Amino acid sequence: MRQRPFLAARVEKQFNRRLGASLRRLGWSDTIIGYTGYGSTSRLRVLGRVVLTRHGRQDQVPSTREDSWAGRRGWRNFVNLPAVNRPVTVEAGGCTSNAMTDRDGYIDVTISQHHLSPGWHLVRIISHDATVTQAPVLIIGDDTDFGIISDIDDTIITSYLPRMMIAAYNTFVLTESARTAVPGMAALYRRILRNHDRAPIFYLSTGSWGTQPFLERFLGRHGYPAGPMLLTDWGPTNSGWFRSGPDHKRISLINLARDFPNIRWLLIGDDGQHDPAIYGEFAKNYPDNVVAIAIRELPMVEQILAHGSPGQLDQSVAVARPLKRQSARRSGRTKAIASRPSPSSSQTPMVAGADGFALNPLLADLLHQDG
Repeated sequence: MRQRPFLAARVEKQFNRRLGASLRRLGWSDTIIGYTGYGSTSRLRVLGRVVLTRHGRQDQVPSTREDSWAGRRGWRNFVNLPAVNRPVTVEAGGCTSNAMTDRDGYIDVTISQHHLSPGWHLVRIISHDATVTQAPVLIIGDDTDFGIISDIDDTIITSYLPRMMIAAYNTFVLTESARTAVPGMAALYRRILRNHDRAPIFYLSTGSWGTQPFLERFLGRHGYPAGPMLLTDWGPTNSGWFRSGPDHKRISLINLARDFPNIRWLLIGDDGQHDPAIYGEFAKNYPDNVVAIAIRELPMVEQILAHGSPGQLDQSVAVARPLKRQSARRSGRTKAIASRPSPSSSQTPMVAGADGFALNPLLADLLHQDG
């Protein structure tokens, strides 16, 4: 017998359905938000969401237009009512797939044999009472053998997670232009990808899909390479009140290893949460899919704000070589260096530094040697 979803999930679904029906009678209609999808030459994943907005008010949902973003507060990204169990059609590369939105209005459609060539494309998401929306998708070639997977919070953008009061202020109150980028990380990513033709970058975070339009705008403003985002939803699940952030990251990493078995990933995160342990676990289980791990070391103040302790949350990473630390000055920053393992070593190379400027020379040496 199939187990019934958790009570909170059932209540959430019924509430959204009934409120949605009432709002439709008042003239509200569906609006489609297209997220960035991805795929191989044989398998495509299209992501998006359908929400209810007042008739003719497209500005009720996040937009990538400059004028819509200029004064937008973060909380506005979370007040859209999901369109539950709405039929949608996805058109990609001459192929058509029909699907239904879930209880939170999300679309997650997989299309096989889509006939799209490697590179960026636009697919169409259609709902019978919504304007047709185009969503970008990245097709990764079968000959691609390198890519980047990057955390977001405290790795490329300072948010002081998981201290909830500070995180809530950053997420719900501040505008996009007021958020702070971690120095040197955008330039680091651009340099690495310039040396690897058509290599993809994925942004993996425990943040909510409600922040995706803001994050996309933030990445563009600060010069980060474009790439699909793998976010989650903060609501109840079929088994509990909240989703597990670490489990979301673990599952996403496993899925990427399955979808792109020929790619060796550079995993980039920070030591403010669980990234070293999650990345180390993945490297141990999928050693052929990880080229190296790079960790941004948070300064003491950010460590305290992140998890209430001046030290790292994860004190060791079993599968990564212990870092041989050296105090060195580079533009006033301290860097950490890891010696390269012998060819017979099964341990994954790992480097750490305070920001992109500190990590840049370490990864330049490491990736050059690896190549």
